[in-house]
Amino acid sequence: MRIVSLLPSATEICFGLGLGEQVVGVTHECDFPPEALAKPKLTRTTLPESLQTGPGRSGSIDRHVRANVHAGSSLYALDSELLERLEPDLIITQELCAVCAVSYDIVAGAAKRLRSDPRVISLEPASLEDVFGTIETVADICGVAERAPAVLANLRSRVAALRTTTSVLYHPRTLLLEWPDPPMNAGHWIPDIIELAGGKPVLANAGGNSQKLEWDAIAETDPDVVFVAPCGYDLPAARDAIRELDVYPAWRALRAVRERRVFAVDGNAYVSRPGPRLVESAEILARALHGDALARV
Repeated sequence: MRIVSLLPSATEICFGLGLGEQVVGVTHECDFPPEALAKPKLTRTTLPESLQTGPGRSGSIDRHVRANVHAGSSLYALDSELLERLEPDLIITQELCAVCAVSYDIVAGAAKRLRSDPRVISLEPASLEDVFGTIETVADICGVAERAPAVLANLRSRVAALRTTTSVLYHPRTLLLEWPDPPMNAGHWIPDIIELAGGKPVLANAGGNSQKLEWDAIAETDPDVVFVAPCGYDLPAARDAIRELDVYPAWRALRAVRERRVFAVDGNAYVSRPGPRLVESAEILARALHGDALARV
């Protein structure tokens, strides 16, 4: 089977199932495992380069994204000619988020024109358990269903160990921002990760889309800990986002900010990518939330 993965999470799932050799094309954002970087890239961003760096870029990106999505434009371009040359049997994509990957309609339309007549599947996880389900789905569709139990057993064992460890610790009220300007809360599987890490998610939307937050609501909640993990941002960019937040008096007044309990997280790798590394994400958040207490349990 020749597989095209148009999702970084699906690429990680395929490689985790030992299907790396069969992956013939990926997105420009598929950077893990390192072997994925050598695969042909089928997408590129249409986000202007001027918006990708510099101060205040979070607000500029948000305005650009909202305007283009409202106008029906995709934020990603698909190389249809390369897709045809790759002759895939299977294309893995998503319909969950209009700004996280190339539009499903674009993918479906391109697939219909291919001589290889590929199957197109859409992965739509809304929780950590759903993510585990997508691993089984990909394994089954790719004819390697027997490989999924071992992968899932390892992940579930780590989940159980972490849950046991954090269950006896104080669970601080935890706010995770998926975007800084405007501030947006944790959606879908992210509240599951916070709970697993030993935190109590606040102003979150478990199982649903990330939503815009008002500064008054954030100030009233006054969380114990804040994670800033902007979707698509690596760790240096997440640190820049925290500096951008300093312009808001309500942000500076938060107890977590005053007491230096704000953490930057690589949102691109560890928060907004629903793949096998979400368990590692929970382990990372747990170390931030509990520090030395985690080691003493």
